[in-house]
Amino acid sequence: MTGARDLSTLPKAHLHLHFTGSMSLPTLHELAAERGVRLPDALKGGWPPKLSGADERGWFRFQRLYDAARACVRGEDDLRRLVREAARADAAEGSRWLELQVDPTSYAGPLGGISPALEVILDEARAASAATGTGVGIIVAASRIRHPLDARILARLAARYAGQGPGEVLAFGLSNDERRGDTDDFAPAFAIARRAGLARVPHAGELLGPESVTQTLDALAPDRLGHGVRSVEDRDVLARIVDEGVALEVCPRSNIALGVYADASQVPLHALVDAGATIALGADDPLLFGSRLVDQYELAREQGFSDEGLADLARSSVHASLAPAPVKTAILTQIDQWLATTPDPPVPVR
Repeated sequence: MTGARDLSTLPKAHLHLHFTGSMSLPTLHELAAERGVRLPDALKGGWPPKLSGADERGWFRFQRLYDAARACVRGEDDLRRLVREAARADAAEGSRWLELQVDPTSYAGPLGGISPALEVILDEARAASAATGTGVGIIVAASRIRHPLDARILARLAARYAGQGPGEVLAFGLSNDERRGDTDDFAPAFAIARRAGLARVPHAGELLGPESVTQTLDALAPDRLGHGVRSVEDRDVLARIVDEGVALEVCPRSNIALGVYADASQVPLHALVDAGATIALGADDPLLFGSRLVDQYELAREQGFSDEGLADLARSSVHASLAPAPVKTAILTQIDQWLATTPDPPVPVR
């Protein structure tokens, strides 16, 4: 058996991580105890929970667990804690740039509105970036299960805080069950984001197939797609993604947890890479899926990606990121340095 380099030291960018879903299980338990919140059994014993997104019932269970966790996050101190802990966890996994996705509507109540909630998150993102050395930018995301007018409000909020560095709003997204709502109805919100110079990063192509990807490309003109993995099911759709330079935020372990793929061997990383797609591996919601960023790279290694191939995946994540050019250059140099190191010795087989 040949040696392999430590994936936790591979410099990389992390572009698909949800705010509440970034929380660690011990933090959730601590916050729940402090607030007297009774958590569902699935968030206590037998973690991570068994999930499915194959039907409405399965998605409802996933959403119920997510909502239970989100109910434990109240006020400025909690928001700051989640940002700080997400940055620390990413830094420990070799991430040099993190784009954390949040809908400030969910946390607005105790702070008096969506603007102060977002300002707290942005302020802590700047502090966490300085403290950890991992740059943290913010993606404001609307929810498909809310009215499209709410998305326009969030797009205007994102535009007000738009920037290109740590502690600024980098992009505008659209999340939640892609089977809900009409993608076309969210086009005005994305037009607001485009005019403000924000990148557009909606979810599509995970729970639904290539037709969802096509509709999203037509209606929202995205720069990246959250997931987009099922574009492989239509050669023309995948070719369009490659031709238009739309990057894919692929989250293999969450795809498996939600039943999109039965096991690691079915996640089409090789097909996407071979087609020329720009891929950024992401953890999605570690709290519910039980896997973090390095776990996604370990899955790629299981599929036969060499250290050179894994370094290419890390480079792809950097190229797809919204990090400032000097930050990208620095991370790419660090990836080359990682690849130049001697692999760890193989573990003896007994």
